[in-house]
Amino acid sequence: MSNNNLSQLVKMINQIADNIGNGDDVNAVANHVIRFWARPMKARIVEHFHGGGEGLNPVAKQAVQQLSG
Repeated sequence: MSNNNLSQLVKMINQIADNIGNGDDVNAVANHVIRFWARPMKARIVEHFHGGGEGLNPVAKQAVQQLSG
């Protein structure tokens, strides 16, 4: 996945984090990603998290941490 696609994933999960549960419901963000994102998208954002998670807002970062089990 290109860096441009990664930027889109970061932007998307940050928007989800900002809009679901008034921007502080980590479980709702993680559940949304689990339910609606394709497996390669989830794998890429988890990989990005393990590489430092640059650009992820705090709620998005916590949600991705939940996804990484």
